[in-house]
Amino acid sequence: MPHHVTKIDKPWGYELIFAHTSSYAGKILVIEPGQELSRQYHEMKEETIYVIEGEMILETGDGTDRRTIRLMVGEGYHLPPRTIHRFSTERGCRLVEVSTPHLDDVVRLEDRYGRIQK
Repeated sequence: MPHHVTKIDKPWGYELIFAHTSSYAGKILVIEPGQELSRQYHEMKEETIYVIEGEMILETGDGTDRRTIRLMVGEGYHLPPRTIHRFSTERGCRLVEVSTPHLDDVVRLEDRYGRIQK
């Protein structure tokens, strides 16, 4: 059965939502060179990412617990709820994200595009 894909433009690139049901969601994120998403966490959303093009820099944790990991094509990472994280890239990347369906569950801690709600 054909399914509509939704493209959502973002200040860092765009995302394609190819699945959103009551049980799961699937997206492709295209992050433009030199861009980064907000440093954030999710109260309920659990996600796993998989790099399909380029190289992604994943920052996790907070304070002394902060770590940076470079993910190459073919590498993935699981982010349980309440894990502080940020995605960025130097040369651009494309990744698949599968998650629970809580797409609006975002608590932004830092954002270069001014999207933090007070």
